[in-house]
Amino acid sequence: MANDLTNKNFDVLVVGSGAAGLTLALHLAQKYQVAVLSKGKLNEGSTWYAQGGIAAVLDNEDSIDSHVQDTLAAGAGLCHKDAVEFTVRHSKEAIDWLIKLGVNFTKTNDSEDYHLTREGGHSHRRIIHSADATGKAVHTTLLEQARQSKNLHLFENHISVDLIKQSQANSARVRCTGAYVYNRLSDCVEVFSAKAVVLATGGASKVYLYTTNPDGASGDGIAMAWRAGCRVGNMEFNQFHPTCLYHPKAKSFLVTEALRGEGAKLRLPDGQTFMHKFHHLEELAPRDVVARAIDHEMKRLGSDCVYLDISHKSEEFLASHFPTVKQRCLEFGIDITKEAIPVVPAAHYTCGGIAVGLNGETDLKNLYAIGETSFTGLHGANRMASNSLLECLVYAQSAAQAIDESIAHIPAPKPAPAWDESRVTNSDEDVVISHNWEELRRFMWDYVGIVRTRKRLERATHRIKLLQKEIHEYYSNYKISNDLVELRNLAMVAELIIRSAMARKESRGLHYSIDYPDTADIAQDTVLVPMNHAAQNIIVDSP
Repeated sequence: MANDLTNKNFDVLVVGSGAAGLTLALHLAQKYQVAVLSKGKLNEGSTWYAQGGIAAVLDNEDSIDSHVQDTLAAGAGLCHKDAVEFTVRHSKEAIDWLIKLGVNFTKTNDSEDYHLTREGGHSHRRIIHSADATGKAVHTTLLEQARQSKNLHLFENHISVDLIKQSQANSARVRCTGAYVYNRLSDCVEVFSAKAVVLATGGASKVYLYTTNPDGASGDGIAMAWRAGCRVGNMEFNQFHPTCLYHPKAKSFLVTEALRGEGAKLRLPDGQTFMHKFHHLEELAPRDVVARAIDHEMKRLGSDCVYLDISHKSEEFLASHFPTVKQRCLEFGIDITKEAIPVVPAAHYTCGGIAVGLNGETDLKNLYAIGETSFTGLHGANRMASNSLLECLVYAQSAAQAIDESIAHIPAPKPAPAWDESRVTNSDEDVVISHNWEELRRFMWDYVGIVRTRKRLERATHRIKLLQKEIHEYYSNYKISNDLVELRNLAMVAELIIRSAMARKESRGLHYSIDYPDTADIAQDTVLVPMNHAAQNIIVDSP
């Protein structure tokens, strides 16, 4: 439905238009008026670019217990077992819902059975996929359904600035009643009010210089929730995808892990394999192991990249299973049927986020967080491949159900104050934003990357304090812009990542410290509590 509404009052406000946001919106739009905000075009989020697939128990030889155990093993002791079991138990239900909507998953040759592939950390073939463009297939279907819904209102080019809070009647606690939203088309800040607000803004990998994520992955939901008084957890665990295409003109193109699942080998520039030196599963080792192995070999050799080789597979196989990778590589003169693909690690997934329960509920009443922006406890210290889209679907459904059961008892929000721009002016120094943006992402890559040290983290702490002071001064004096909102949020998320990394005195999963190379006997989450903490009750416990 077109965004021609002038009334910005809705039953539910969803910030984010990826798999999580649209799934929740579609479940609720059957009964309620739902607004979905997209900071850019509707297909610019991470879901659209997800290649591999969705992990689910769909084969008779597989089991829920096996999927659970694989996830727990990959999570290096920090997964919350209740969250893992909850997610896996609802995996088939989530896939059946997508199939019912019309998602065209790949089937085996001359069969009605769906083709299941295997990825790192999985003991069975359980990854259902649509060739190597699963995210695009899922997102396209969800968008088609959303556009057909008369109760679902899509707003492109709208980026949320901050959440709106109001006190509850006869209570000292506050609740979330909407958001201030910058309309990039009209260049003004609008008020969106709702009984329930859902953050589905994705991760924060854009905080790093090299990332597989699209430009919008700036941690907006995490930063807004933290400023509103919500706890965040395990922000030190940033997953670096081992294989991002290394080419000066290839902007953050991810080479799907499914290639390694189908037998691709990692090689040094001289053609030698090396993963056997780092893990018994070799190329199918967990992503953190593979990323560190590549990083180690690149530093040891002074090499710009390593190579991923699947040229031993037939041209027909590669064309049918990996058409996107094949075509994209050809655009840069790389024929994967005859030569290896140059690859480097890149920031890929934010395993931590806003602390939530099994229904996506946060510390702030009537505020929910789902998908990559949330910290459910599913991923632990290292996300297992293809569990992320599954988490989006399962928690979107559970949050939708929780909202449906409570919304009738939520009073309509009181009118919120209009955005005050009376003391700001138009900026004539936008170079400050671009300079700070580049500096932030570079020192995060250098000091808070794949391998960390105490001294590097101390340098990062010093830099982020100075940078935040500059950003706050700029934000206080000049009009809002998309780049300024994202820079402010990235700086906030960078601080949370650095603080979390400083607090972890061990190496575990995605967090590897030269100063603390051993793993502690007791696994504990890193939960940061803001000064304005919105609730006294603790939602997320350590495993």
